[in-house]
Amino acid sequence: QTLSLRQNLIKQIENLEQLSSLRELDLYDNQVRKLENLQDLTELEVLDVSFNVLRKVEGLERLTRLRKLFLLHNKISHIENVGHLSSLEMLELGSNRIIENLDSLSQLDSLFLGTNKITKLQNLDGLHNLTVLSIQSNRITKMEGLQGLINLRELYLSQNGIEVIEGLESNKKLTTLDIASNRIKRIENISHLTELQEFWMNDNQIENWGDLDELKNARKLETVYLERNPLQKDPQYRRKIMLALPSVRQIDATFIRF
Repeated sequence: QTLSLRQNLIKQIENLEQLSSLRELDLYDNQVRKLENLQDLTELEVLDVSFNVLRKVEGLERLTRLRKLFLLHNKISHIENVGHLSSLEMLELGSNRIIENLDSLSQLDSLFLGTNKITKLQNLDGLHNLTVLSIQSNRITKMEGLQGLINLRELYLSQNGIEVIEGLESNKKLTTLDIASNRIKRIENISHLTELQEFWMNDNQIENWGDLDELKNARKLETVYLERNPLQKDPQYRRKIMLALPSVRQIDATFIRF
């Protein structure tokens, strides 16, 4: 039921016609240029064609049972020909060149779009079932377009150019918020995120201790990353975080000893 052909020098997908009961096909790290000859794999649930040289998403018309599709590190510029994949839960498109045509993937649970030169958060409105969204290492400067993601639990926006925390009014189920390595000066507009457990805010420009009040309603908060902000220069840095946020068990990479 599983066929792994990782790290070969495969240039063409072929000769799979007899494997009609295959559930997982792994073609990670080859030289495949085109998604083709997959039409007989109608039972396929997991397909990994990461680290190849694909320029287009195609040839998936009959793979309607596909749940996980990994296309990391190819040369894809458009998300297309996946709207019919109604069972798709996870789509990994990191290190490509994209963000569009996502609206129809309403069953998607996890979406990974790291390192895609994305400049604007948009076209996410139809993804009501999404629980994990990762758009790290892009060129986003504004937090927007997230209002339809009412079931989102994990949001990863580190290493962008964001200046203000905003646009999270509808994302009340968030348990993890990663906005490390941006240009943010204030912790604000998140006091309603009462389910928050992890808050990654290192490598920004936070200097006001009063900003931690925004996190006081998050009574399940266990992990806070604030290193490499101006706050860290305070000799009482760890102590002040512990006093402000008594539920926290880990500050930066170090657990609190009681």
